Order: sequence, then C-alpha cells, then structure tokens
Amino acid sequence: MNESVLRRTLLVIAILGLAFGVGVWRTGLGPIEADTIWMTATLPVVAVLAISILRDFWIGRFGVDAIALVSMSAALLLDQPLAAVVVAIMYAGGTVLEDFARGRAERNLKALTDRSPRVAHRKSTQGTDTIFVDQVAVGDELLVRAGELLPVDGILLDALASLDESAVTGEPLPERRHAGDTLRSGTLNAGESFSMRASALAEQSTYAAIVRMVAAAQTAKAPFIRMADRFALFLLPATLLVAGTAWYVSGDPIRALAVLVVATPCPLILAAPVAFIGGVSRSARGGILMKGSAALEALAQVRTAIFDKTGTLTIGGAELIEIDAAPRRDPDELLRLLASLEQASHHVLADSIVRAARARHLLLSHPCDVREYRGAGLKGQVENVSIAAGSRALVLADKPLPGWAKSGEDRYRDEPVLRVLLALDGRLAGVFTFGDALRVDARDALGNLRSAGIMRMVMLTGDDGVAAKHLSALIDLNAIVADATPAEKVAAVEAEKALAPTMMVGDGINDAPALAAATVGVAMGARGATASSEAADVIVLADRLQPVADAIRIAQRTRTIALQSIIAGLALSAVAMAAAAMGQITPVAGALLQEGIDVAVILNALRTLGEGHRERA
Repeated sequence: MNESVLRRTLLVIAILGLAFGVGVWRTGLGPIEADTIWMTATLPVVAVLAISILRDFWIGRFGVDAIALVSMSAALLLDQPLAAVVVAIMYAGGTVLEDFARGRAERNLKALTDRSPRVAHRKSTQGTDTIFVDQVAVGDELLVRAGELLPVDGILLDALASLDESAVTGEPLPERRHAGDTLRSGTLNAGESFSMRASALAEQSTYAAIVRMVAAAQTAKAPFIRMADRFALFLLPATLLVAGTAWYVSGDPIRALAVLVVATPCPLILAAPVAFIGGVSRSARGGILMKGSAALEALAQVRTAIFDKTGTLTIGGAELIEIDAAPRRDPDELLRLLASLEQASHHVLADSIVRAARARHLLLSHPCDVREYRGAGLKGQVENVSIAAGSRALVLADKPLPGWAKSGEDRYRDEPVLRVLLALDGRLAGVFTFGDALRVDARDALGNLRSAGIMRMVMLTGDDGVAAKHLSALIDLNAIVADATPAEKVAAVEAEKALAPTMMVGDGINDAPALAAATVGVAMGARGATASSEAADVIVLADRLQPVADAIRIAQRTRTIALQSIIAGLALSAVAMAAAAMGQITPVAGALLQEGIDVAVILNALRTLGEGHRERA
C-alpha cells in the first residue's frame, strides 16, 4: 500500500469511527461505548504516525508531526477520546489535503512527462518502420504524421511544416518551419505529414531535458522551505512549555490538551512546499523551466541583472535590417531574386536571406549557372535575369555608387553591419543591410524588469566596445562590459554578486561559466545551447526576452504567497493557543479550528498556480 492510499484509509477509519461513536452516544444503543469506538478509530493513526516519526528519527530527521502525536496520546490518556479522534481526523485530513494540493500544483509538470514521445516512424528502403524513440539514431530520416509529437530533435527536410510548440515554449499559436530549420522533440505536428532528419538521440533531445528538470523541480527543496522546516522544530518545545504553563496555572490538564491540539504547525508543513511547487508549475506552463524550488526562491530576490549581448539582447544572427531599392524597383521583388540566387550558396548570410524572403511569403525560383566567389559573393541566372550579389568590389568593380545608394552608405558607414549589393543585368538594383538587431521585445522586457524591482542592469559581452555602445544607446542599461573573455565574464558576475543577488542571462557556450557563477543563471534555451542550459538554474524555452521578466514576477509572487500563508497561519495558531491556554477553547473545538486554518493556508498557497494582477495586466 503506497503512502497516499494509506493516508486516505486512515482518514476514512477516523471519520467512520467518529460517525459511529456519535451515533452510539446519541442513541445509547450498541454493544460498545462511544468512547471505545473513538479510541479504536484513533489508535491506527497514532500507530502509523509513531512509526513514521521513529523512521524519520532513525535517518536524522525530526518533524513537527510529533505535536500531533503528543496531542492524540494526551487526549487518550486524559480520557478525552472524542478530542483524540477529531485530532486524528485533522491530522489524517491534513495529509490527504497536502496530497491533493501537491497533485494540483504538480499537474502541469506531470502533464509534460505524461506526453513524452513514445514511438517514431523511421524511413528505410523497405518503407516506414514504427520503432521506440530510444531506437532512433542520429541521421535517421523520420516521418512525422499529422497530430503526432516530434520524437527527437532534428532538421526539417520538407519545404514547410506547421508546429504547435505550446507545450515546450508556451507560444500559443502554431509556428511555421521551413526546410533546414531546427525542430525540437515534444512539439506537435499541427499540419500535414513531413519528413525530418534526427540530429540527437531521444535522451539528449529537448523534451528529455525538460522531463529531467521537472523531476529535479519536484524533489529539490528551496532554502526557504528548509528554513521553515527548521523553524517548525522550535514549535514543539514552545508548545509543550505553553501547555505545561496552562496546566500548572489552572490545574486543569484539559487546557494543556487544547493548547496541543491547536498548535499543529500545518502552515509551516504544507504552505511553503505547495506554494513553491505551484510557482514552478506556473512557470513551466509559460515556457520557463525552473530547476527546482531553490531557483525560484533565488530568482525572487534578484536585484541585479546581467545580459549577454549576442543572442540575448539581440536576435543573435545577421538579420535583414533594411533594403535600399533603386528608383522604380520593388524591394520585395529584389529580395525574392536575391533569395532565389542565395539558395545555391553556403555563405553564412544565405540562410538569413532565404528566411527573410519566406517570412514575406515570397515564391522563390531555381537558380542556374551559379558561380560563387569565396568571401565576395556570387553570380548566376534567375528567370533569365543575370544577377550579381555580394561585395561592392564584386558587383560594381570600380564604378561609383549611384546617387540613390549614397545615403545608405553614409548612414551605415561606422555601424557593425554587412551590406550586400544586388545588380540585375549589370545595373545596381538594390542594397541589403544585415546586422544583429535588437530583439523586438527587449525594451519592454527591460522596462518590466525595472518595475519588478531590478535596480541595476549590465550588458556583458565579448564583442567590441563600438558595437556594445551602439546597442546600449537603444536600451536602458546602467553599465557595459565589452571585449570580455569567459574568465572576465565570470569575474564581472562575481563582482556584481558581491553587491547584490545577481541574475545572469545568456545563450551561448561561452556564457556557461558566467551562468554558473551567478546567483541565478538564466539560459535562453530556444536555440539549444546545451552547455549554457545545463549550467543555468532557469531556462527560457521561447525565443523571446519577455519570459525573463515573467519569471521574476512569478518568483516574487510565489515567495510572497508562501510568506503570507506561513505568517497568517502561525499568527492564527498563536491566537488559538492563547485562547486555549485561558480555557476559551475546548480540545474538540480547537481541532476543528486548526483544520479550518489548514484549509485556508493551503487554498492561499495554491494561488501560485494562477496569474497575479500584474501578469494579467
């Protein structure tokens, strides 16, 4: 019999014992007295609790459940079996309530593990075989049917796929992916069947990492929870002292029993774990993975935020910034012709160009007679048009820039950008500017972090100072550290951490040491940088910066609710203890009152599963 079933069984026994005893007491009928029935219903709870306490004591733990054991034992010794059975119901009901609350808080986390991919469809010369996901090898070509989960990480082979990534990233709408795009396990095929090539084994894929982190989140204890456990231990001697004093002053042992009954520290036992598990669960629902309650608590206390530049504050690649088109030329048509030609290129810009064209839903043509000039560009034919694309030397040779292109040249003269010239049939038709652009949500995200209490923001980058200063002019930062090696990044993080709890946000392999050195490391995990994700305490699965601010809000709200539950619960218990010591509360009434306090505390702790007012705003 597992613990959850045992707890429910004890609760049923205690409730039935109370009910039968009340029936016998009111009618005066029955072969045995009501007191005997109540005592019999209490003894199984006392026995199980005593064994549990001894087992914990044997491994070096001593919990405050001992107060419940003392109160039930005292009630039986003082010939108060009705009070004893009510306390038994209170204790057994509290444990069942805790199981329910934990189950509710862990529901979103459990949903992630329950939907793990189980099988894959591997293509071969003989057809398609259905295999278990752990049999997939890197390089296997897989078929993903409509409505199926992607079994492993991979590369899309077909031209287009529509994926529901909500379970992994929290993004509510399906995402369109194109040939060559990276796909992540655990996402759902929301369109037609497509083919992909496995790039990782099942246990090394995105979804397996999520499952591992969920397991860690469910078992790790936050320092706050451990502190609550330690504080609760002081309650036992304090309770015995108050109970003994009440007995000594009044000469009535029933007063001492009433004090013991209302002193069970369920607000400490239940509130903190339930609240923190709820916060971790709420974060997971938004595509933010916390590696346990300790990460959540640490995040709630952060006052300094350090950001890597490339891939964190910026998009992290050469993105199309602007198109300067010749008079009477359509920029979209120029982009379509350039992207058509770039399909034959292996240059780092080629993917960005093709992706930009597809984002505008432009129909590409097949290039022919393509010749690539290493480091300079390429030439070829598209739809019988002769095209040259690349550097000024390749496209214009010694010819001067036409007047319409000079303003753009002056505008980007000292900027960290790449300029691609495009000539059609020997005439310059357009100039494309590419650069590492600021994320669309960066300004709003940093503003939200400020309003959440982050006092200092620093950009920490290995890029040169010119690029860093250019970016810092666009956003609200307190300091910039440029040209930093990984070792210098760690030193900068350590220096900030000495002044205030510090969060480091990064995405690259070179950020991993700094992430590990920070009070809280936050990895932008959308691009699958394994080293940074494993070094981090928090992983943002969406390719956006706003979830970092959301994570801070969730962490702060979770910690506040946990504190509210503990302080309010203990305050109510203290008032009840004082009233019991003065003879104002009987043991039975005290047990019922304490049960009400427990229910209120747990319901308040479960608020961490929902959205706060600021999140809704």
